[in-house]
Amino acid sequence: MPNYRRAVVPGATLFFTVNLLERRGNSLLVDQIALLKQCIRRVHQRYPFFIDAWVVLPDHLHCVWTLPPDDADYPTRRRLIKSFFSRSLPQTEHRSVVRIDNDERGIWQRHYWEHMIRDDEDYRRHVC
Repeated sequence: MPNYRRAVVPGATLFFTVNLLERRGNSLLVDQIALLKQCIRRVHQRYPFFIDAWVVLPDHLHCVWTLPPDDADYPTRRRLIKSFFSRSLPQTEHRSVVRIDNDERGIWQRHYWEHMIRDDEDYRRHVC
């Protein structure tokens, strides 16, 4: 299993991009925006974080979060949002043999892109 290098900085501000697995012609995120918001609220209640910015597009999303000063665990938050969202939908998507064997849904790409915001200029480039 790959060992991805992730920033582990309590209180960090991070930019994420998370994609649906099947992006072409897929509008699941905007079609199910109320469900997505509900999942975000559910995670936010248990694992607080500040939402600096969030853009939801039909097939992917971009967000900027600032974590609490004593917390660096953004992967759990991201994983739970994706998991709650997926588990709330009927299982109608196509799944590969590998995903079926691993009992995985075919909604999200497995990996995501993240970038730790370094300074005010970096923040402006990602939010403004």
